[in-house]
Amino acid sequence: MQPQYILNLSCLDQRGIVQRVSGFLADHGCNIIDSAQFGDQSSQLFFMRVHFSGDGSIDGDGLRSGFAELGDALQMTWQLHDAHKKPRVMLMVSKIGHCLNDLLFRYKSGLLPVEIPAIVSNHADFYQLAASYNIPFHHLPLATGAPESDKRAQEERILEVAHNAGIDLVVLARYMQILSPQMCKALEGKAINIHHSFLPSFKGAKPYYQAHDRGVKLIGATAHFVTGDLDEGPIIEQDVARVDHAMDPATLTAIGRDVECVVLARAVKYFVEHRILLNGHKTVVFK
Repeated sequence: MQPQYILNLSCLDQRGIVQRVSGFLADHGCNIIDSAQFGDQSSQLFFMRVHFSGDGSIDGDGLRSGFAELGDALQMTWQLHDAHKKPRVMLMVSKIGHCLNDLLFRYKSGLLPVEIPAIVSNHADFYQLAASYNIPFHHLPLATGAPESDKRAQEERILEVAHNAGIDLVVLARYMQILSPQMCKALEGKAINIHHSFLPSFKGAKPYYQAHDRGVKLIGATAHFVTGDLDEGPIIEQDVARVDHAMDPATLTAIGRDVECVVLARAVKYFVEHRILLNGHKTVVFK
């Protein structure tokens, strides 16, 4: 199989970046398959994603070593990925399983190019679903109102599972526990969460019932990176669905869950295809 790579980079916007990157690839026997770039006038930063093939004369380590000189010269933040390598994803869930079920189906049917070596939950509800996909299920309970020491111990076990499984991305597929600041820091840039887009309105239990009481006409979902600011991390993907007065709260909930599944799946796919670059508190997503 011909080696293929994906190069992501960001740096201060300046003349000649595309020419110097493409020239480096040409000089090292590489052929660009597709490329996308964006210059943000507000941050004065330039972002680029290049998908390219190599002729086999140089491997990924050689390319990284060679590109480091150019990266240093332009003060780039950059990463080079093997396009054939499937990222390893750990799914976390509590008692609501629509996003988990959707991601597992996409994984099994080949729609999501990942490996899923672990599912973690604070409840045991989905161990049979995990078993049906032959994926190890880790039940790590946390009692309601548990002291901070118990929460930290449970999170350390989660991080241990992630480390042992060589995880590249953690997906909170409706994992209904607030992560500690230490946990958020440990997962910085490699954890994605999903929630309904009513926030900051309609917090707490049964948000779709609250929305129905207020006559909401649009419902939606937001997928974002996990940070220490609850549900305020850099947004990756969003979508909405229109609803009306004839729909009851159960119908709104069902529609909302469908939107959550689609939005989370898109966000995960963008991540594992290395399409997301951070731009301060925002993201650049090359689709």
